[in-house]
Amino acid sequence: MLLADNSGRIVLTNLAAQLLFGYTEAELCGQTVETLMPPRYRKQHRRHREFYFNKPEKRAMGGGKELAAQSRDGKELMLDISLSPIKEQEQLYVLITFNLVDQRLEAEKALRASEERFRLVKQAAGLCVFDCDCERKTIYWDEQIRRLWGGDSNETLTYGEFMAMIHPEDRAARQAAYDQAIDPASNGKYNAESRVINPKNGDEHWIATVGRVYFETGRASRLIGIVRDVTEQKNIEKKLQAQRAETEALFKQQVAVSTASAIAHELNQPLAAISAYSEVAMHALHNDAFNTDKLSRALEGCVEQTQRAGRSLHELLAFLQKGELVTEKLNLNDIVKESLNIVCNDGYGGFYPVLHLVQNSPAVQGNHTQVQKVLVNLIRNAVEAMRAAKTPIPTITITAQTLAKQKMVMVIVQDSGPGLDQETAKRIFEPFFTTKSTGIGMGLAISRALVEANGGRLWVKPGSTPGTKFHFTLPVAP
Repeated sequence: MLLADNSGRIVLTNLAAQLLFGYTEAELCGQTVETLMPPRYRKQHRRHREFYFNKPEKRAMGGGKELAAQSRDGKELMLDISLSPIKEQEQLYVLITFNLVDQRLEAEKALRASEERFRLVKQAAGLCVFDCDCERKTIYWDEQIRRLWGGDSNETLTYGEFMAMIHPEDRAARQAAYDQAIDPASNGKYNAESRVINPKNGDEHWIATVGRVYFETGRASRLIGIVRDVTEQKNIEKKLQAQRAETEALFKQQVAVSTASAIAHELNQPLAAISAYSEVAMHALHNDAFNTDKLSRALEGCVEQTQRAGRSLHELLAFLQKGELVTEKLNLNDIVKESLNIVCNDGYGGFYPVLHLVQNSPAVQGNHTQVQKVLVNLIRNAVEAMRAAKTPIPTITITAQTLAKQKMVMVIVQDSGPGLDQETAKRIFEPFFTTKSTGIGMGLAISRALVEANGGRLWVKPGSTPGTKFHFTLPVAP
């Protein structure tokens, strides 16, 4: 920038102008502005300068065309030049601002290249972009989102119009994710999945949204993010989930049938013998010629066969549970997070996990696979219960507490579903008892057996509000 008086003489200059033209401030001050022009333009410019000072105004020179200036070493520079009149104590000055055209063109070129790369990335990844003004509640959405959702040609819409396009069953969860992201106490990350309905043709799409909220003076100002159509992925996950659920149910059923058959086979003969001995005893009691020896032998046979049945049952259970239980020191916090990932990857996502874990909690002693299996089963049961009840904002809260006196760690898994009545809570751990149409009633029975095998307990607290609250404990590692 240069400051010149109404005679065209330079009275002030900044360092950038000195570096641009190759003069010191002392060399520039006192010179006319024509000194900085190629000689062929100087005479003509004096007339333009006189005309400008007769009618000074803020404007650009050259009518948008590039102008030439000359540095001290004679090099011509292509510049954009703008003029701004300044009046100080009845004296009129003009502030001359120079912008290098080469730098502007390079910046514009780099910007175009960056925009083209971004456009190609968006196209290749199927990404859409939105920008939400959190204070005015308006949203800018790009053309790709409008095509996906069937919106009109307007580049902006209100937040209310945006929410109206979300599937009614997903609006509460979407709003909860937004409220959490704009909370100044949060990290500003916005992640949500929901369905949208195209109003033009009724098509339904699953979309995944990732964004970040920017705060100003402690308030959310903007939410910028990307949207991706994940309908095909959701359909594949749904099919895989159904196949896995069917396979797992069939496997459990086969295990249950095989176990029940084996138990029945082992108990069939002793039970038949007990029945026969009991009939002999009953006959002896009702016989007028009461034979004490015969009754005694019959009762001894009952006792013997009962003991045989007990031995057979214990031997069978030992065979089914053969192998020494391998335990190790476990970080319970890590297993909780692993279990949540497994559940979500198996198609049981769509809920909000709330974790109240103890930092630097003591390690527990247990079998990694079995403890993980218990947690996965409890979380899956919670998700299924909330889905069946169509809970508006499905939430699973997992809490860990250290019981120092008992030298145990207690884990609580609580959902926001309808909960259990007293009668169901009493029978929930019984083998083959189930409240699900496709269940076989072995999951919780097995989970309790696994926890007990690891030295802990598993129980449910009936009448808890909200939802169902399962507790289990594990011993602290020595």
